[in-house]
Amino acid sequence: MPWAELLAEGETVARYWSHVLRRGPDECWWWTGGLTDTGHATFRAVSLPGRTRRGTVPAHLFGYRLAHGPVSVPRGMVVRHRCDEPPCQNPAHWLLGTRGDNNRDAASRRRLTGHALADVRGAAGRARAVQAAIAAASPEDLDQAIAAALAAGNPSGAHQDALF
Repeated sequence: MPWAELLAEGETVARYWSHVLRRGPDECWWWTGGLTDTGHATFRAVSLPGRTRRGTVPAHLFGYRLAHGPVSVPRGMVVRHRCDEPPCQNPAHWLLGTRGDNNRDAASRRRLTGHALADVRGAAGRARAVQAAIAAASPEDLDQAIAAALAAGNPSGAHQDALF
C-alpha cells in the first residue's frame, strides 16, 4: 500500500498515535508498541491475512511522513534521531541525513559517559526498560519513572545531554 494511502487512513493514524506517549515539545515521545532488536519502534501500518510482516514499517518513518508528507524522505536518505533514542517519536527530534551521517553520529557519541548510546543495556534494553517504566507508573509519577529507567543503564551516574 502506498504511503499516501496509509497516511490518509484515520484508523491507521489513530493506531500510530495510540502507541506514542507524547510529552513536552523538547522531550522524547516514547513508543509503547513493538520494538526491533536495535530498539527502534516498529508499527504494523497494514494487517493483511496470511502476511504478518507485510505492512510493518519503522514507526519513526511513518511519523516523519505523517508530519512532512508521503514523499518527504528522498532516496538515499534516512530519518535520524537528534536525541539518539531509537524509539522516540517526537517530530522535533528527527532530521534527514545519509546512513553515513547516522553512523558517524553514533560512532562519535557511543563512548560518551552518560550518553544514551553508552547505555550498558544497549539500545533495545534501554527502550524496553523505558516501556516497562511507563507501563508500571501512575500518570503523576511518569516523568520520575522514565528518568529512573534511563539512569539505570548508566552506573556512573554521569549525564550527557543530546549534542544537537
